[in-house]
Amino acid sequence: MQLNVQNETSSLQAVILGTAESFGGTPKLEDAYDPKSVEHIKAGTYPTEEAMVAEMDAFAQVFEKHGVKVYRPELKEGVNQIFTRDIGFVIEDFFFKSNILPNRLPELDAIDYVIRDVPKDKVIVPPEEVHIEGGDVMVHGEYIFVGTYYGEDYPDIITARTNPEGVEFLRDFFPHKKVVAFDLNKSNTVAEDNALHLDCCFQPVGEGKAIIHKEGFRSEQEYQFLVDLFGEENLFHITKREMYDMNSNVFSIAPDVVVSEKGFARLNDWMRSKGITVEEIPYAEIAKQEGLLRCSTLPLIRK
Repeated sequence: MQLNVQNETSSLQAVILGTAESFGGTPKLEDAYDPKSVEHIKAGTYPTEEAMVAEMDAFAQVFEKHGVKVYRPELKEGVNQIFTRDIGFVIEDFFFKSNILPNRLPELDAIDYVIRDVPKDKVIVPPEEVHIEGGDVMVHGEYIFVGTYYGEDYPDIITARTNPEGVEFLRDFFPHKKVVAFDLNKSNTVAEDNALHLDCCFQPVGEGKAIIHKEGFRSEQEYQFLVDLFGEENLFHITKREMYDMNSNVFSIAPDVVVSEKGFARLNDWMRSKGITVEEIPYAEIAKQEGLLRCSTLPLIRK
């Protein structure tokens, strides 16, 4: 397979879409990875397998409609395999395996049949000290945007998924790219204050446009870099509640086609006003795990 990902919005040819089948049910509190999941475990509103399978089936149908080749993980009983973006990502024609928690290794095994089809010299396993998850990595032409966390308490923040070593690894690997790091606000306990990944507070859409949440960034200067790069008039600013609902975690099939949650009325109207076709699907149950459409996809080929 010849991989190719140069940006976030070009015409999608092939993608790995996660699965909610046999996901293991509601986890124990101590096994939750993020504050939003904790909220719903405590409230008894954690999503059911039936609801999430239906939402992911709706996503798969949109891909089928647009002629996208879809790979699904091999089923691992009792393993949450929804968020494929965490476990790997593609930049140019390289597939990067994430250094994930040991109990998530079965998720990588489940997509090994796809990775085996990639030339071996194009499959990259970062050193053990390098932490990067795909939700923190965005390719934008000559740029690679990387979400990270520079706080001294990084080891204690379970929602910090990409470390500074991860940023430097990408800088060394892609010397011809401009790798720009963004220090994100994190919280182990308050979901509205937590940007779990960069795509939880920012994402390019369409041609030269983007969704952004200012409070997701610890640095005003880094936020302003994106404002200057895209232009204030091309940015859709989302509120804290809209970030909590995952408004920035939509997914582009093409520059003029975006898959979005049907409840994102304000965002969806804005995208349509910019000439983007919005494919609305239900995805609010999956959002209860602090992930949405981009989180559950791993693009392999964009034309």
